[in-house]
Amino acid sequence: MKQSPSPNSNATAQSLTSQESRLLARETLRISANLASNAVASNSVSSSSIRISDDGTAVPLMDESRKMEYVGELAASRLELICCEEMDGRRWNYVAEKDRFGNFRNNSMRALSLHNPQTPLDELMSFARSYVVPEGFPDSVTPSYVPYMTWRALKHFFGGAMGVFTTQTLLSSVGISRNKATPGAVAINWILKDGAGRVGKMIFSRQGKKFDYDLKQLRFAGDLLMELGAGVELATAAVPHLFLPLACAANVAKNVAAVTSTSTRTPIYKAFAKGENIGDVTAKGECVGNIADLLGTGLSIVISKRNPSLVTTFALLSCGYVFSSYREVRSVVLHTLNRARFSVAVDSFLKTGKVPSLQEGNMQETIFTFPWLKDRPVVLGSRFKDAFQDPGAYLAIEPLFQKERYVVTYNPSKGKVYALLKDQAKSDDILKAAFHAHVLLHLIHLSNNSHSSSRSQQQHGHSNLMPTTTDFEPYIADSYKMVSTSYGLFKNKTAEQGWRMSESLLNPGRARLH
Repeated sequence: MKQSPSPNSNATAQSLTSQESRLLARETLRISANLASNAVASNSVSSSSIRISDDGTAVPLMDESRKMEYVGELAASRLELICCEEMDGRRWNYVAEKDRFGNFRNNSMRALSLHNPQTPLDELMSFARSYVVPEGFPDSVTPSYVPYMTWRALKHFFGGAMGVFTTQTLLSSVGISRNKATPGAVAINWILKDGAGRVGKMIFSRQGKKFDYDLKQLRFAGDLLMELGAGVELATAAVPHLFLPLACAANVAKNVAAVTSTSTRTPIYKAFAKGENIGDVTAKGECVGNIADLLGTGLSIVISKRNPSLVTTFALLSCGYVFSSYREVRSVVLHTLNRARFSVAVDSFLKTGKVPSLQEGNMQETIFTFPWLKDRPVVLGSRFKDAFQDPGAYLAIEPLFQKERYVVTYNPSKGKVYALLKDQAKSDDILKAAFHAHVLLHLIHLSNNSHSSSRSQQQHGHSNLMPTTTDFEPYIADSYKMVSTSYGLFKNKTAEQGWRMSESLLNPGRARLH
């Protein structure tokens, strides 16, 4: 007699999807095959109960009574869904078999896979992904991770290829390949070369703070130094008698580049990590770089056996390295406002009333501005003697900033805006001073553009007259009014776009007014 299913079993069956139903049917057929084989094994097989298949295999047949008994047993047997499980995008259903009395059979629970078995190629790709992408990719990293790692891999590929030729050149120049030097002299030259590089690395490490607020510019400058060092190493082939000074200079440049790369690595990887997975992101990023470096080295070894032109090879590899480095740095999207990105955000706000998004702000940032250059139009935290040459100019504008913890002025002889900080200045005061300085610079540029024709006429009759700070007092007053009404709005809009502002990233000077 067929047992009617319970209400719970009906609810479970209704919750199964079509794919799960097919899997249950497949499992039922497997059980039926096992039951059929057991039934045949328990009875002697007569010639009348055997059918010969097309390939000559004997297939046992069940008689009518046994067949009806098996159908009843199969109908009484049922599978019940216990739970579902998911791991790394793959799903399983756990089912258990019940007997005709509704009890679970012993050791009847099994896992049903809801996906097709992986092909060898898919398994290989999954194995490779575990080494080159972070766990949970792509949800565990930001969208800019893929383009960054692509260009980083290309840069390391060209760098690995170039390393073969530079090493070969150094060995040839020092006398190893031509046997022109004693082993002791060769060892001393090589040790001195490495020692000079370590000294350069220690000296450049004092620039530590610059690695935080100008890391893109320093990262690209470091890669340029790396190429310069490689070029100097190749130059030793032309003048082998100058091996020691040239090799020392090249190693200093390359070690400085190594310090830059190491110091800027963590902030860049931190920008890609969405959660507490910066260690995973860093490990996979370095693995990608090492793989690309090995591939470039292997290709370069093959090419070097054909004795190509060093100049042509170096030129091609250098172009690829520098271009990849530029695209690598350009693809980084940082959430912080340093001096370059702060200027982009303020200029966009003053011209359009909007703050650029993270992607737009990073794309508009200038990469070729090196941090050690001092030709910036805005100087934050400057000294008094640099901003004012006339005491009367300071006394004229000082009352305007009586309630502020900074003073902003324009020096026409230098063409720069100076923001002087008072000793009580806090973080927000420094940010406001930087914003005020850019507002003043914006107003002066607008005035210069609108009066360019009149200034051209004045140069014929008054070429010896130089504008003074007093002439720009109206612009300073107008900028003060504008900042009073727009600074709060600017902060709100930057926060809405996801920007994080910090006065330390603007690199203010240490001078303070008392």
